[in-house]
Amino acid sequence: MAMERGELIYKIYRALTYGLSPLIQLHLRWRKFRGLEHPLRWRERLGLPSLSRPPGPLFWFHAVSLGEGMCVIPVIKCCIERRPDVTVLMTTTTTSAFEVIKHQLPNNVLYQFSPVDTPGAIDAFLRYWKPSAIMLMESELWPNLIIGAAKNRIALALLNARISTKSYGSWSQPFVNSLTSLMLSKFLLILPLSTTQAIRFQLLQCPPFIINFCGDLKYAVGNIDTNEGDQRALKELQVQLMNRKVWMASSIHKGEEKVMLGVHNTLKQIHPDIITIIVPRHPQHGKQIALELEKDGVRVALRSRHDKLMPGTNIYVVDTLGELQKFYRLTPIAVIGGSFLPGSAGHNISEAAAAGCAILTGPYIGHFSHMATQMQRLNPLSVLQASGHILVEALSNLLSDAKLLEERQEAAKQAYHALSCGITENVWSFLDFHIFRIALANEDCP
Repeated sequence: MAMERGELIYKIYRALTYGLSPLIQLHLRWRKFRGLEHPLRWRERLGLPSLSRPPGPLFWFHAVSLGEGMCVIPVIKCCIERRPDVTVLMTTTTTSAFEVIKHQLPNNVLYQFSPVDTPGAIDAFLRYWKPSAIMLMESELWPNLIIGAAKNRIALALLNARISTKSYGSWSQPFVNSLTSLMLSKFLLILPLSTTQAIRFQLLQCPPFIINFCGDLKYAVGNIDTNEGDQRALKELQVQLMNRKVWMASSIHKGEEKVMLGVHNTLKQIHPDIITIIVPRHPQHGKQIALELEKDGVRVALRSRHDKLMPGTNIYVVDTLGELQKFYRLTPIAVIGGSFLPGSAGHNISEAAAAGCAILTGPYIGHFSHMATQMQRLNPLSVLQASGHILVEALSNLLSDAKLLEERQEAAKQAYHALSCGITENVWSFLDFHIFRIALANEDCP
C-alpha cells in the first residue's frame, strides 16, 4: 500500500517537473546571465553532453559542490586503479566546484555538470551515458534521477549519507514520506556518516540491511595539487609570515567578517605584529571585505592582486577558489567559519586538522558536530568551540604560549590520523561488494 502511494506521488512529481521544465530552462538561462552557470557548458544541466562516451561499462559519481566533490576524489582514484576496464564519469552542480575539481581529477575521468531533476534532462542523461552504477554524495535525493535509474536497472549507492534536521522534517511529511520510502528502497547501499544519520534513514523507512558504516569521507580528502607558480608564490608568502603572529579565519560567511575583524582588532592591541588571514566562503565576499577595509584606511593584502605583506599590513584576504588547504599549511591556528551566527551549519574541520592547525570553531556547527565530537573524544585538545571574549582569550593564549599551541596542533593532527585511517579502503570494499559486482553482472545480462 505504501509503495503504491509512493508511486502515485512520484507520478505527480514527475508530471509537475515535466510541466515546469520550460520555466526551469529559463531559470538556467537567467543563472547563466548572472554568472552562476558555466557560460559554455550550461546545457549539460539539461542532460546534453559535451563529451563522447567511450564503449564499455561506466560508473557515475555525483556531488553537488566543492566540499562533497573533493571527498569523493580518493574513491574515484581507487576505482580507476582497481577497475581500469571501467570509465568513470563525475558530475557536480556548482561552477565553483567545477573550476577547482577539474584540475584535481585524473586525466581519464570524464567531468560534466549534473542534470537538473526534470524528466527530459534525466532521461536524456541516462540514455546517453548509460551508467552501470551511480554513486550519489551526502543528501542528493532526487526522485526523477533515482526512480529513473532503478527503472534502467542501474545500481545506486548513497555515500557519506546525511539528512539535515530541516530536510528530515520535509521528507517525513505525511504526503511525502511514502515517496521518500520508495526512493530509499531503490538503493543497494547507503553509507551514513554517523549513527544519528543512520537512525534518521531508518525512520524514513530505509531498508536496514543496505545501511553500513565506514566513517566520514571528509577525513579522506587528499592534498590539492599545486602548480609550480603557486608553489613559488606560497613559499614567498611563507617567508613574509616568518616571525609574525599568524592566525586564519577560514570559510567565513557574510556577517562573520565583523566578528573576525573585531577579534583581530583586540588581538592587535596585544600583538602589534599580528597577521590575520581571512578566507571567505565565496571569493567575491573577499573583495568586498578588502574594499570596505581600504575605505576605512586599513591596509589590506589581497590574494587575487598578488599583494605582498608589507610593513604595516596586518590583514591578508584570500579571494580565490580552491586554496584553503594550501593556506592551512601556512598558519598554525585555524578558526573555522560558518559557525558564529545563529542558523549556521559549520564547515569541514578535518582539512585544518590534517595540516596540523590548532582548531577553533563557533557554537553553530550543524551536522559537523559529529566530527567535532569524534575528535574531542580522541583528544579533548583537538577542537575548541568558542565565541565572543572566550574566542579572543583562546586565540591570545595560543599566540602567546608556544607549548600550548604545539599541544593543540598535535592533538588535532593525531585525532585526524586516527579517524582518517582506512576510510577510502572501507568505502571501496563496500562499493565493490554491494554495487560494482552487481552492476557489472547486470551488464552481462541481456
